[in-house]
Amino acid sequence: MRITQPSKSAAGLKAVFHSMRMALKSMSLVKTWKVLAPLNQKGGTDCPGCAWPDPDHRSNLGEFCENGVKAIAEEAIERSIGASFFSKYSINSLRNQSDYWLGQQGRLVTPMMVRKGEKNYTSISWDEAFDLIASHLNQRLSPDDAIFYTSGRTSNEAAFLYQLFIRIFGTNNLPDCSNMCHESSGVALNHTLGIGKGTVKLEDFYHAELILIFGQNPGTNHPRMLSALEKAKKHGAKVVVINPLKEAGLLKFNNPQAVSGILGQGTDLADLYLQVKINEDVALLKILLMRLIEKAEKSPKIIDQDFIAQKTEGFEAFINKIKSQDYHSLVARTGLEVSQIEVLIDWLSRKDKIIACWAMGLTQHVNAVDNIQEIVNLLLLKGSIGKVGAGTCPVRGHSNVQGDRTMGVWEKPSKQFLDTLATTFGFEPPRKHGVDVVQAIALMHKEPGKYFISLGGNFLSAAPDTDFTTQALEQTQLSVHISTKLNRSHLHHGEIGLILPCLGRTDTIIEKSGPQTLTVENSMGTVHTTRGFVKSHTDRLLSEPHIIAQIASRTIGNDIVDWHALIDDYDRIRTLISKAVNGFESFNEKLKKDGIFDLPNGPRNQQFTTDIGKARFTVNELPNYQIDPDELLMMTIRSHDQFNTTIYGLDDRYRGIYGTRKIVLMNKTDIKKHDLDTASPVTVYNFYGDKRREVSGLKIVAYNIPKGCIATYFPECNALIPLELKARKSNTPSSKSVKVRLLQKA
Repeated sequence: MRITQPSKSAAGLKAVFHSMRMALKSMSLVKTWKVLAPLNQKGGTDCPGCAWPDPDHRSNLGEFCENGVKAIAEEAIERSIGASFFSKYSINSLRNQSDYWLGQQGRLVTPMMVRKGEKNYTSISWDEAFDLIASHLNQRLSPDDAIFYTSGRTSNEAAFLYQLFIRIFGTNNLPDCSNMCHESSGVALNHTLGIGKGTVKLEDFYHAELILIFGQNPGTNHPRMLSALEKAKKHGAKVVVINPLKEAGLLKFNNPQAVSGILGQGTDLADLYLQVKINEDVALLKILLMRLIEKAEKSPKIIDQDFIAQKTEGFEAFINKIKSQDYHSLVARTGLEVSQIEVLIDWLSRKDKIIACWAMGLTQHVNAVDNIQEIVNLLLLKGSIGKVGAGTCPVRGHSNVQGDRTMGVWEKPSKQFLDTLATTFGFEPPRKHGVDVVQAIALMHKEPGKYFISLGGNFLSAAPDTDFTTQALEQTQLSVHISTKLNRSHLHHGEIGLILPCLGRTDTIIEKSGPQTLTVENSMGTVHTTRGFVKSHTDRLLSEPHIIAQIASRTIGNDIVDWHALIDDYDRIRTLISKAVNGFESFNEKLKKDGIFDLPNGPRNQQFTTDIGKARFTVNELPNYQIDPDELLMMTIRSHDQFNTTIYGLDDRYRGIYGTRKIVLMNKTDIKKHDLDTASPVTVYNFYGDKRREVSGLKIVAYNIPKGCIATYFPECNALIPLELKARKSNTPSSKSVKVRLLQKA
């Protein structure tokens, strides 16, 4: 382990070096070229990492970032895992390995099965696996005994088939990774604006006057956003960052495709960096709203009176609540200096082309929905929605996590969507809401014998309350994981556990009609094609749509849907999507014409599709913590060598941490106050209810973080996040504000 000073800039030649080193560690030079050349290019392969949109004009030098290369290297790795690997390594021995080690072993290439009491996975044929799944699902007492999870990286075609099969099967138990990240955004935005997505396009960044970035680390999680911010800065935009941690990617961007970036001069991004205390964003927003309303009493044009009168409702209740707040107590909560806040207030007073961006730093709190709704209040006050250079920008994680929801992967489908399914396919879909991730874990734990099928993802490592979730998975009758790589979820199976290996984004898909193309939706509502360009490790691997169709055919038959015909030619899947999903009319024709198109977005044109036909101002509550003197507030974060649950390495280069993931970032004042020694390991623990949760052996790292706050890595410290600690209305785990104590043995 080695600790150095955090970086003050991101990307540059170092990023190129680390990218290529990772790629060549996993692939030959020839294969590296084959998978990187078409990455994020028109008609090429969509990066399996983040969902940041592609610019209209793609770079010929490479339209990808460091962590995009890492994601590709992880998937296109030339090493493989077959039956001999599982014969060599028992499940218990694999549990003792790190997530990084598991991922580095290679691609899964053959279906595997294990029964409770057996020490090793053994190979099974595809037909045996499909028949086994079908026989178990058809033994259920109720369709609701089965839970079907989905990761965000799956294609539109796979997601649509998956939800269609499950609803014909008879349940809405469709939890997905959105439940754990941006569900709070969807709930807040649907209520206030009428659509659970952002309202801006990439081009809006180039016309914005002020860009607010809340709770987000684009330098690691979506580095191509830095290029958009750089361009926005060149066009005159101010960038304001609101985040407890100073993140290198928001300080300076060394564009590796520009001379200034190569020489290390770079572009300073943040004009103002507000290191707010964990989850005090609402307090800051209320200060901004209060001061803007006060200033508007003398200068009415500071707020958009006409927009408020014509396009919104709820303004009076909102303004009365804001005026009732105490300014000084709000400032104290944020931990910020008044002078810093006043700079932002001045900019907000003079500008109305405002974009607000956010990620999980806002969405994973008990009051997460309030956080997002207060951002919407600010934008509505300024009339900064539905105009060029202004609007909401929730920045999504996994590529196509937004498309999953569009395709109907949701435990709470709308009546309109279900009615369309009924009309299109001639069956009555289930109307009762299903379970989300938190509810699914609680259900599997409470009622042993459920069936759990996961389309992609690493459910166990992504979920909160790790020990509780482990017990829940191990109590299932059948657990099935459709995966490209080995992960920790495979090691805690039910009475019967199955691993079904599938093709990835970089792999060519060949069906009876020939090579197939898939589609995805980026975080700004644009749909486009993706296809692989390299041959897979073995011709035994199947695509996700193919695997879903086989399970569906053998479980529910082919009376309602001819599953085999659909996977012969994926155009047939898209024909069904065009009939059942709004915005996808003439799906195949649009793809053949341009390969890309935008989905409808009413608020983008100030057409607010709420139940009242207008945008809503809302009244939002401040977080209500009761933190004892010996407690701290913990947020979980990702390292730079990581994307979601995938660990690329043991370094966090931008934060100056090398060779370990077992750390606690802590303010120097708090280290002294709690009488802690950075040379000795520490145990982080808490009590929620009567249960003690703990993670031991962590290294304290003195860091620039607000007093009273600490940061630890996800998923290593997910065990500290109780299942019951979740966001109001959205049920998202509160992974970013968890009360903890630290214990160090003398």
